[in-house]
Amino acid sequence: MDQARRASVDLLDGVLGEGRLLSELTGSERFTRLAPEDRAAAQRLAGDVLRHLGRADRLLSGHLKKAPPLRGQNILRLGTVELAMGGAAHGVVNACVGIAEGHKRTRALKGLINAVLRKMADEAPAAWGDLPPARLPDWLRGPLLEAWGRDAVRGMEVAHQAGAPLDLTARGAAAALADRLGGTLLPTGSVRLDGRHQVSALPGYDAGAFWVQDAAAALPVRLLGDLAGKRALDLCAAPGGKTMQLAAAGAEVTALDLSAARLARVQENLDRTKLEARLVQGDALLHEGGPYDVVLLDAPCSATGTIRRHPDLPHARTGEGISELIELQARMLDHALTLLAPGGRLMFCTCSLIPDEGEVQIDEALARHPGLSVIPLEAPWIDAAWRSSKGGLRLRPDFWAERGGMDGFYMACLAKT
Repeated sequence: MDQARRASVDLLDGVLGEGRLLSELTGSERFTRLAPEDRAAAQRLAGDVLRHLGRADRLLSGHLKKAPPLRGQNILRLGTVELAMGGAAHGVVNACVGIAEGHKRTRALKGLINAVLRKMADEAPAAWGDLPPARLPDWLRGPLLEAWGRDAVRGMEVAHQAGAPLDLTARGAAAALADRLGGTLLPTGSVRLDGRHQVSALPGYDAGAFWVQDAAAALPVRLLGDLAGKRALDLCAAPGGKTMQLAAAGAEVTALDLSAARLARVQENLDRTKLEARLVQGDALLHEGGPYDVVLLDAPCSATGTIRRHPDLPHARTGEGISELIELQARMLDHALTLLAPGGRLMFCTCSLIPDEGEVQIDEALARHPGLSVIPLEAPWIDAAWRSSKGGLRLRPDFWAERGGMDGFYMACLAKT
């Protein structure tokens, strides 16, 4: 466990000091050399600290005259979060002191870390539940307050702190999968498991009975209706959840992605689930195949709808580059429309909470393309609160709070006349 704790501090240094994402940091050779159980524990610990950073810093501020250097702060944050969440005081404090002693930048801080964490061992468990959730950074909180209001943003922050359950899409009967795994069958057809799970150890994984996919991310394909025999294009297909949905629904699927490595992952998922699709490496803006009955464009975006499962994102990002993403989304949407067969449908979606990457994109596309219309999305389980302007759906992390929430997502189905 000490190896995992030390690695988690390294991860925190990378996110909070260098602005790097956990997905990038955990791909380093240094990290992959760790034992699998230490890698998993380090990621979990770093995620817990990032998710509860505001609460930890609030507790620590009462015992620090000034903030120590970043690595020292991160050791204190790790210890505080572990102690607050039930970690054994003796083991946590000693481990954190050992991490400090083992690094030249923090060796002189071991006395401070020992003293502060001993106080945290008494204070943190009792105070933890009364502390508010961490606020989103200003670059994101401002636009969301303007779009959704203070109560909604506070609800999202609560959802981000709570984290995300594990959602699965079944290759076959979802109710049977829920029974087999002891999960909950959601109204939308996804199977939800609470708690932490090693996905590859779940019954049915090797047989390809399911794949991991947030309930919100599974909706665009579910709402496309009967797909049997339809020619379908999945633009920006990796990691392949929607590709597998299209294939499982009987579509003839072409899955395109710019990255060969990410396409290899799509192929691995297809092989495991015994589903078929034609994989094409290429630029979505240059693809000239088709025409297609269905085009699914899950466009590159800020990914701000996924913070509850990626707590590093608001700390590693500053909001820079979003305007370029918005421009790219519009270009992709315009090109995707040229690939549609007569009577075809384009499902546009992004895992963003920012209206400029969702609702505004559709408003502007309708203005650019005479004859373009939005097909209202219909299903008995669609909540009225999900409905957005022009017939799209806006999903948010604070929705379904009693069920464990969902990722932030926007989707709209387009057709040309």
